[in-house]
Amino acid sequence: MKVCYIAKVTGVVQGVYFRASAQNIAIDHALSGYAHNLEDGSVEVMVCGDEDNVQHMLDWLHQGPDEAEVENVTVDQTHPRDINHFSIG
Repeated sequence: MKVCYIAKVTGVVQGVYFRASAQNIAIDHALSGYAHNLEDGSVEVMVCGDEDNVQHMLDWLHQGPDEAEVENVTVDQTHPRDINHFSIG
């Protein structure tokens, strides 16, 4: 079953390869969506795909790459999107 979530990740998450690392995880797990920097210093991640693979990404968001210092992750389920790639911006 395809599911889709939007997460906001706060802490030291910009300038530490967070988005690129999220994209690599997404590609490895056949996920679609995006990772974008927000003006408040956080990163917004939308992730869609198979429920187990999406859960893997959501779990990863709580730690991020080695350089990151994740303080908080808020997650909201959203309607599944018909996209087939994972972009960063």
